[in-house]
Amino acid sequence: MRIIAGSAKRREIKVPNAVVRPTTDRTREALFSIIQSYVDGAKVLDLFAGAGSLGLEALSRGAGNCEFVDMNRACTAVIEKNLTTLNLKGGSVVNADVLSFLKRARGGYDLIFADPPYFKVPGDRDFASELLAEDNGLNILSDDGLLIVEVDARHKPNIPTSWELVDQRRYGGCAILFLRKAK
Repeated sequence: MRIIAGSAKRREIKVPNAVVRPTTDRTREALFSIIQSYVDGAKVLDLFAGAGSLGLEALSRGAGNCEFVDMNRACTAVIEKNLTTLNLKGGSVVNADVLSFLKRARGGYDLIFADPPYFKVPGDRDFASELLAEDNGLNILSDDGLLIVEVDARHKPNIPTSWELVDQRRYGGCAILFLRKAK
């Protein structure tokens, strides 16, 4: 797994031994071609960060800063190592449950990436729907900001009316949802 573009282009990203499903290079390349105009100087939040590939890519492409949040210590340790190895400035790592973090988070994020564990079968926890239902998710996103959520392509999370789905793309088994605050 590598950084696609920017200051760390072609440099390898370490992936934790923990169970993670990093966003593929192909999906990241497509995603960032869509959102590139949002990235330069952006305040970014990478939720359920795992390997941190989305936030690392954003920093490499010129984001002002990125806060990475994951509850798995192996993941946060690898993200810290990647930030150092790739010499990417402006990254900070928080070891916390994402939904608990959102309850106390401060606002102003231009881009929020969320790649929660997939809902696959009835009975699985639907992190994507829980995230979208969290009121502070709306409060911490800037007025012109974008929330980008990766879900299993077969799953349609509940999207409250407080969010507007502005685009949706499918890449293999995943779907990327692009959301804004509803006007």
